[in-house]
Amino acid sequence: MSEYVVELKNCTKIFPGVKALDKMQLAVKPGEILGLIGENGAGKSTLIKVLTGVHKPDEGEIYVEGKQMTFHNPNESAAAGIACVYQELNIEKLLSITDNIFINKWKKGPMGLLDYASMHKKAKEVMASLGQDVDPTKPAGSFGMGVQQMIEIAKAVLIDAKMIIMDEPTSSLGEKEVEQLMKTCRELKSRGIGIVFVSHKLEELFELCDRVEVIRDGQYIDTRDIKDWNNDSLIAAMVGRSLDNLFPKEFGVKGEVALKAEHLEEGGVLHDVSFEAYRGQVLGFAGLVGAGRTETMRAIFGADPLDGGKIYIDGKEVTIKNPGQAIKAGIAFLTEDRKGQGLVLAESIRNNLILANLKGFCDGMFLNQKRILEKGTENIESLRIKTPSIDEVVGQLSGGNQQKVVIGKWVNTDAEIFIFDEPTRGIDVGAKIEVYNVMNRLVKEGKCVIMVSSEMPEILGMSDRVVVMREGVVKAVVDRDSKHFNQESLMKAAWGGTLDDDSPSQGSLA
Repeated sequence: MSEYVVELKNCTKIFPGVKALDKMQLAVKPGEILGLIGENGAGKSTLIKVLTGVHKPDEGEIYVEGKQMTFHNPNESAAAGIACVYQELNIEKLLSITDNIFINKWKKGPMGLLDYASMHKKAKEVMASLGQDVDPTKPAGSFGMGVQQMIEIAKAVLIDAKMIIMDEPTSSLGEKEVEQLMKTCRELKSRGIGIVFVSHKLEELFELCDRVEVIRDGQYIDTRDIKDWNNDSLIAAMVGRSLDNLFPKEFGVKGEVALKAEHLEEGGVLHDVSFEAYRGQVLGFAGLVGAGRTETMRAIFGADPLDGGKIYIDGKEVTIKNPGQAIKAGIAFLTEDRKGQGLVLAESIRNNLILANLKGFCDGMFLNQKRILEKGTENIESLRIKTPSIDEVVGQLSGGNQQKVVIGKWVNTDAEIFIFDEPTRGIDVGAKIEVYNVMNRLVKEGKCVIMVSSEMPEILGMSDRVVVMREGVVKAVVDRDSKHFNQESLMKAAWGGTLDDDSPSQGSLA
């Protein structure tokens, strides 16, 4: 019997123009949590798809409990005991929890009819074993992301999975949901199930994993016990170089107020929201999940209607009722949902990069293809977008490289105000620094940058001022030189606490 529940040896996978995996290795022990980390484009997604039968490797072997296997499709991989909880959950939201768990694994009674009584009972038991006391007859979409993720894990438990791959499982979860997921992972580990935990959050790896494997440019780099890694060594192995400063903050010259919001109201969502954002600065928006940060940005951008309040750009009141008017007013909005709202996944990089400014690339009635090619090539180089060609379909890129295309799309406009909503969610450390450098460049050019982030170190590392929100209300506005510019004070405000005012303009309550 092999000491590994699943083992991948010398796996190579080649796509047109790119070698996605090159003699890749991976080995997971029963009851082990193996962290998997690498930059976007390192080959993590391809590795997952090889293990789950989506792709067949061109070379190499897969072993399950010491037995060599060949997977022609995901069903064969699942039958062998390999399951995956993807970053984008595969949930049918209108169907019940039971239907989602038992889909394609239905139980039938003596008459050949579906035995829902038995399935509901089993679904409730499995969900309860994952810490979820829920009614399995209710639609999956009526529950939050944390429960929906547990439904995906329940599917794996139901097929007696020997190994579960979790692909960026915490990227859309709140703090309490993350705690429950960690608890569930430890419970699965105690049952002897191997887990491959894919994450860009180093703190999660150190909290949860037994070992961590690093891959880079489609190649295996190293695997060590967690005690033999630290932040610096992990990052150096992942990017092939040392990153001395994770938040390379550069300071612009504080200019005039670029954007001013006064008493914004949106029924049940925003309540008397007011703030100012200056040229040459990054204004951070902090708060817990559901605080109203994204809703504020959507309202300013005209994506959601306001019930009251005023918006000023460069001191002039503007009326913004739709995103088209916002773009004309000089606002760029990099949405949290890059796939659903930021990109046309079936189109090329070339076409996505010009979507927000088609008129700017036109000569009369026709697109200037030479200028599009020149600008697109410049974007690919400056943003370090990993792609075999400018004509590569965006949907084929890794998440981090997709994010860079979204940034390039807005950089190619005449925007003066850039709203970044969770700009580094789901991307690796190296790609994060490239995003931060784009922000630095924009503020140096005198632009205004607004950054919504759930990562407190990111907020503290990159912001000149921070607006803290809770339940649709601005709770505090804190300058970088305030005594309250620290994680403890900002979290206190986010939880509803009050901060004393240490000067007329610093650490003030809004």
